[in-house]
Amino acid sequence: MATDFAEPPIGILDAPFDSALSERYLVYALSTITARSLPDVRDGLKPVHRRLLWAMRLLRLDPAAGYKKCARVVGDVIGKYHPHGDQSVYDAMVRLAQNFALRYPLVDGQGNFGNIDGDNAAAYRYTEARLTQVAIDLMDGLDEDAVAFRPTYNGEEQEPELFPGMFPNLLANGASGIAVGMATSIPPHNAAELLNAAIALIDNPATDPLDHVQGPDFPTGGLVVDGAAVIREAYATGRGGFRVRCRWTVEREKGGAWQIVVGEIPYGVPKGKLIEQIAALINEKKLPILADVRDESDAEIRLVLEPRSRTVDPQVLMDGLFRLSDLETRVPLNLNVLDKTRTPRVMSLKEALEAWVEHQFVVLRRRTEHRLAKIADRLELVAGYIIAFLNLDRVIEIIRTEDEPKPVMMAEFQLTDRQAEAILNMRLRSLRRLEEMELKREQEALTKEQAELQALLGSDARQRTRMKKDLGKIRDRYGLETALGRRRTTIEEAAPAREIPLEAMIEREPITVILSQRGWIRAMKGHVDLASAETLKFKEGDGPAWAFHAQTTDKLLLAAENGRFYTLAADKLPGGRGFGEPVRATIDLDGNVGIAAFMSAAKLDKLLIAASDGRGFVVSAADVQAETRKGKTVMTPRPGAKLLLAKPIPADADYVAAIGDNRKMVVFPLSELAEMTRGQGVQLQRYRDGGLSDAIAFHYADGLSWSMGGGSGRVRTESDLSPWRTARGAAGRMPPNGFPRDNRF
Repeated sequence: MATDFAEPPIGILDAPFDSALSERYLVYALSTITARSLPDVRDGLKPVHRRLLWAMRLLRLDPAAGYKKCARVVGDVIGKYHPHGDQSVYDAMVRLAQNFALRYPLVDGQGNFGNIDGDNAAAYRYTEARLTQVAIDLMDGLDEDAVAFRPTYNGEEQEPELFPGMFPNLLANGASGIAVGMATSIPPHNAAELLNAAIALIDNPATDPLDHVQGPDFPTGGLVVDGAAVIREAYATGRGGFRVRCRWTVEREKGGAWQIVVGEIPYGVPKGKLIEQIAALINEKKLPILADVRDESDAEIRLVLEPRSRTVDPQVLMDGLFRLSDLETRVPLNLNVLDKTRTPRVMSLKEALEAWVEHQFVVLRRRTEHRLAKIADRLELVAGYIIAFLNLDRVIEIIRTEDEPKPVMMAEFQLTDRQAEAILNMRLRSLRRLEEMELKREQEALTKEQAELQALLGSDARQRTRMKKDLGKIRDRYGLETALGRRRTTIEEAAPAREIPLEAMIEREPITVILSQRGWIRAMKGHVDLASAETLKFKEGDGPAWAFHAQTTDKLLLAAENGRFYTLAADKLPGGRGFGEPVRATIDLDGNVGIAAFMSAAKLDKLLIAASDGRGFVVSAADVQAETRKGKTVMTPRPGAKLLLAKPIPADADYVAAIGDNRKMVVFPLSELAEMTRGQGVQLQRYRDGGLSDAIAFHYADGLSWSMGGGSGRVRTESDLSPWRTARGAAGRMPPNGFPRDNRF
């Protein structure tokens, strides 16, 4: 049975899904890039901002006029120009009014427009707004055909394609946006510096704008702490970023106490979130040298940071906060804008300024041509008025007697249609002002202005001179000596925040560390009597192996019999209640590998390490500390041997004593022992049978001392060690009388 496939209904296109999807997505992506997210290099505005300001201008919301409800403005914008959501339009309007978001606000808001704490603005039915002088300067020239207009989305209205004013809005106020496949992020700058750079570029196109532009100038102040080379590289490529820090001072109080006061915070950081962040650091004890944070802000920002004690170094405290909080942030630079052909590209600072200056010359020529056309129109009418004045009685007679006076006047006085129409439309009261001298003066002034403008259009040099003059007037309005124009952000190179000392990160408290024979570890608060450690509770069959005093800020070194060293943080040890926890739960150590040594790394310089076969060497304490739980291989014992000991070497030690299982002892200079970072070591003592029992580094002049045992507490010292003094690797001889039977120093 044959099947007839019906044709697709009218209006439905039969096409592959992937091609249809890609075509439509490309259209969406391009519209996002060119008509939503990226600013134009010539006026620095996105369409929503441009339409907002244009609607406010048509509502005559000038700085000298009264405020109007924001709901009225938003309604006009979404009804006539920008058919999008009212909330997104209002959010854009709110940002234009926030003096902590925009360096030079374009909207003057009345009511709750949000604050630097991060609170939202009130609804648009409660707030009012009007334009600022900056916005007026940005739109200056719209009535003089300075830019092209286009129909709105429904064809009922006209809107400007861009703004012609001489305010360098793109770089002065900055911009940020995320399109499809690209984004933009431009920090704000000082308008006076930008205008000085633009004037210099007009004089000499080879000028480096950085001779005039120091760097970003944020509305919230702060410090840019990058070096000149970093700033120059970012502006040369159009990509990079700036490290921005808060501005802070130390306030001294009576008795030596002090506190840090933060007066300016980094751009784009909500103050409320910043305080929560710092409070979390205090609560989680991530920065114990900081005791409290208070917000004493009113119109001015004032954050008070209290140290834990007056002995804290203020710079160390601030370095810690720079690393752990948003008191230091990175403001990105991605100068991705739409050029004059509406093509997105990343520009350098110089390219962006050159594009803006080029636009200003186009505006200057368009405004000049517009003014010349107006002058020509007026000169034509003035010439007609002069003829009418000279022949006033005859003109009145023609008007009174002729049914169609217009063609008669045109024929008799050689008038144009516009001139005759203007004379006929004059009111009688105007006749008293129709004085020949006044008309002649106006005609002379207009003719002179016309000649000057024609000369301006015909000379590039005149245009440059005029442009510099006009830019100079705007620069004076936003000069560095004015309240709005003064630089707020300081460019002050500073090194990256230092690594915070461990002592600053951990609250320093005394502890007693106990490691049992079976490898259970714990830390008791305070420095308890080490003799009582013997009476502490242990699991059945277990007992004490190591016990010593330490601080919570210490690093602990554990040496395993396989030659690997592990590092433990004292503040991370389990508490002293109970039996503790297996140390092997925190480090990667097999259960069949024993522990050879355990000690605090505090004030430790060098270690004497030795294996059971009598080989050993000296190693720096810094070289045995491990970064991970896997530990670090320091000694590689020969087959059948194992790491036997790791002991601190006293600062005054100059000799090593070693004793073997065969109860023979040697004493040799420490200088004969190699210092290594890893290996098997060298032979300390030679044996026929057995191996090393113990070794120690000591000061030769003090001799060797050992306990007499038996609970007497007496100590015996052998000061004459010459019988045992020999070269490293000798067999040795029996130790002094009374030396402990366990062969331990």
